[in-house]
Amino acid sequence: MKTIDELLAEGVAGKRVFVRADLNVPLAGTTITDDGRIRAVLPTVKALAEAGARVIVASHLGRPKGAPDPAFSLAPAAARLGELLGADVAFATDTVGESARSTVAGLADGQVAVIENLRFNAGETSKDDAERAGFARELAALADAYVGDGFGAVHRKHASVYDLPAELPHYAGYLIATEVGVLKKLTEDVKRPYAVALGGSKVSDKLAVIDQLLGKADRILIGGGMAFTFLKAKGYEVGTSLLQEDQIPAVTEYLERAEKLGVELVLPVDVVVSPGFPDLKAKAPTEHTAVDADRMPEGQLGLDIGPKTGELYAGKLTDAATVFWNGPMGVFEHPDYAEGTKAVAQALVDSDGFTVVGGGDSAAAVRTLGFDENAFGHISTGGGASLEYLEGKTLPGLAALED
Repeated sequence: MKTIDELLAEGVAGKRVFVRADLNVPLAGTTITDDGRIRAVLPTVKALAEAGARVIVASHLGRPKGAPDPAFSLAPAAARLGELLGADVAFATDTVGESARSTVAGLADGQVAVIENLRFNAGETSKDDAERAGFARELAALADAYVGDGFGAVHRKHASVYDLPAELPHYAGYLIATEVGVLKKLTEDVKRPYAVALGGSKVSDKLAVIDQLLGKADRILIGGGMAFTFLKAKGYEVGTSLLQEDQIPAVTEYLERAEKLGVELVLPVDVVVSPGFPDLKAKAPTEHTAVDADRMPEGQLGLDIGPKTGELYAGKLTDAATVFWNGPMGVFEHPDYAEGTKAVAQALVDSDGFTVVGGGDSAAAVRTLGFDENAFGHISTGGGASLEYLEGKTLPGLAALED
């Protein structure tokens, strides 16, 4: 695929360049609680603006139902982008309507505009190819070139990600080039030992990637809510913990396969339990205790890996040459259940290997728990996209950028 450097070499002064970013930031009302995705696209936007392009930044935010919804407006993201750029950023209140057309027409060389949430138009996410392509053509009318830099959306077959590149000369931005380079290090000529830590709530979300990693990784460590389906498959009682009974046969098969392949598939040896789920807003102290994984009491809910497991997992990660981590080890949003996730994050910091935080909740945890982002080899902006790449799937947004 062509890169933004090739576009810059061709010259962009006076050209309208459409940048498909990922500004899908978490909001509390109109307040951005984590601006990591906005900061991730800054190198691309800055390079284009400094070279004299008229930059049109577009993204989705949340899951509006194909119509305008003030709760999902990109206005806060546009304002934050302007703060980070140290320059005024124009904001269009629609996607391809009068506001978008006039805002883009009013740009001078080197200026930046953000258009409203792409998902306010039903054509963005439509499963109807003609409807999606029609919206892509309307977006293409705003620009002379396309730069794909929204890695968090490249696994979606959406108009601005998949159809629009076919309408314009297209290039990969700096973020996508970086993300793809990192993922290749996790799939091609991997330095060993290769350790993977997987967490999150549902084991069903991770089955496909576990299936692929059983042939590639040396160690796979399991945490989060998904661990209880594995523990149940081992014959342990799991109290009232999150459990996907229908996935037990698949999990059992993976445990057997890992043993045959000589892959360490490591489960928690202890867990932190509580009588109920904590209030994540109040964050008040709760009744909780650590128990052995094979001795969970009835009526107790597992909410984190225990301290012995945190120590065990740290040892399995710190001496690895390559580490990939996706998914928190517990309910990290509450201080009583954040220690397992902290232990894994600290192990990556302490490792001399190549460490990758696989986006999504893992990236949010790193920031929430106060870790220095520069202490990790790479923090991905796209959890779902990263996992699908590791599963071996073709990602529509990357395929569309190929010539």
